[in-house]
Amino acid sequence: MLGDISLIEKFFPALSEEQKARLAALGPLYEEWNAKINVVSRQDLVNLYEHHVLHSLALARLLRELTAGAGTEAGFSVLDVGTGGGFPGIPLAIMFPKFRFRLIDSVRKKIGVCQAVTDALGLRNAEALWRNATEERGRYDFVVSRAVCSCAQLVRLTARLKGRRRMLVLKGGDLREEIAGLGRLGIEDVGVQAVSDYFPLPYFEEKKILYWQC
Repeated sequence: MLGDISLIEKFFPALSEEQKARLAALGPLYEEWNAKINVVSRQDLVNLYEHHVLHSLALARLLRELTAGAGTEAGFSVLDVGTGGGFPGIPLAIMFPKFRFRLIDSVRKKIGVCQAVTDALGLRNAEALWRNATEERGRYDFVVSRAVCSCAQLVRLTARLKGRRRMLVLKGGDLREEIAGLGRLGIEDVGVQAVSDYFPLPYFEEKKILYWQC
């Protein structure tokens, strides 16, 4: 059942009632929109909560670790590059209501879905924009992405952003070339977090998060 969030609640037992309601609404919303625009593989839609929502929320676990002791969440801003229909940005915006999120994608129809979903959920801390990453000039504490391109390419695409930021990217498989590509850009301190450490399920066995600072 697409509206069943029991899997999310298993790993995030402290969800507020508002968060639960918004997460439960994702299933029907994406089922409705996916019938019009293929933002999630139709064969994979039945796995929405495990393969897309929970996968996105692996970043929530790491973000909590990276911001621990900061004192307040109100100042953190996050850019989701290549968000598609809203992953990982929308689940993260639900999880962090005090963070400010900008979700961008170069495909206009996908951003249309993303905006419709955020509007339906009443997510005031997230905005969706039809924009190439190279056009973005803002200042962000974090940049997140979900296997949109190579990590080195993501660094190049976001080179015009202001200030320093942490990059968090969901990846899978053999990461040696990804890490080597960052090394060729002079980025040597790259963290690797296994998603299976957070969510010990078969789907996540080869899923990782790469993270570094630019």
